[in-house]
Amino acid sequence: MYAVIRRYEGVTDSAEAGRRVDEGFVPLLRRVPGFVAYYWVDAGNGVMVSTSVFEDQSGAEESIKRAADFVRENLAPLLPNGPQVTAGPVVAAG
Repeated sequence: MYAVIRRYEGVTDSAEAGRRVDEGFVPLLRRVPGFVAYYWVDAGNGVMVSTSVFEDQSGAEESIKRAADFVRENLAPLLPNGPQVTAGPVVAAG
């Protein structure tokens, strides 16, 4: 498995960002080959974190492209700062 974590700071409306991600991005992500799981977390204080898990690196890389497009087209006013992206193979899971 392969995971991608994105951390967004300076989120202007966490509830609206969550709604848009749930209604718009999650359905797109589920269609990426190798999709396993996705979580969008409100960490408070204008910070939101997403975690995507895929069967392999190619699915994860596709999710990075789709996330960038979705943010640019649907979330830019709510997520004014680019994300910190961390990706790599899953080496332990529970």
